[in-house]
Amino acid sequence: MTALADPPVVTGRLRTTWRAVHTPVAGVPSWAATAALAIPLTVLPSGLWRIGVAFFDDEAAGKRGDLPAWLPGELYVIALTLVSELLAFTAVGLIAAWGEWFPRWFPWLHGRRIPTPVAVVPAALGAVTLTIMWTAAFVTELAGVTLRGEPTPEDFPSRAGGWESAVYYLCYTPLLLWGPLLAAVTVAYHRRRRTEIS
Repeated sequence: MTALADPPVVTGRLRTTWRAVHTPVAGVPSWAATAALAIPLTVLPSGLWRIGVAFFDDEAAGKRGDLPAWLPGELYVIALTLVSELLAFTAVGLIAAWGEWFPRWFPWLHGRRIPTPVAVVPAALGAVTLTIMWTAAFVTELAGVTLRGEPTPEDFPSRAGGWESAVYYLCYTPLLLWGPLLAAVTVAYHRRRRTEIS
């Protein structure tokens, strides 16, 4: 009879990198760390929904919208999803060490402290923009029009009804939290950095 062994412990570069990227620095309130780590998760469902529609919805196949003819729709959807997730992930820099120091590979500034406004100003502008953009998108959609003021097309996911509309709203509603969460984390970052200086 063989003895049961403990499960192997994952070690190495991946775990070290994961911890270095996600671990909050000293002084970060636990609510701010939770909010920052939640931001990429608010963006993920909409990205997964877009990819699912682009690759697995036969009715959506061939519909290009306003995309140029040279750009494959599937490539656009994947790029949009990746860029959205990367932008959302930058919020983690407001709680982690990599958001306070220029990296080693950064020319001339490597190893120096990032000035607080260099992080706070873009984050604050992003928070305001995201809050306005997603609130406007939801209000206009609930009113039955697009952001351009045109009636929502008949084949728009929110007009499908039933489970299709429910899944669509379930995937896109978390985007309403992106801006406010980013604003809260930005304020926490600013307060913490200001306290460190004084």
